[in-house]
Amino acid sequence: MQFYNQRNRWIWGFSLGSESWNGRLAMLSFVIIFCIEYFSDLSIAELLGI
Repeated sequence: MQFYNQRNRWIWGFSLGSESWNGRLAMLSFVIIFCIEYFSDLSIAELLGI
């Protein structure tokens, strides 16, 4: 089916686009964590009390 070959379409479950979405969300979370650590001068572990 051509529907499952679309990488940017949000499809629940295992699909060809799931790797793209996982990568995008990982990059977004990395940037958010970097900004939190940079502007607060504390690590994530310190903020969580670990």
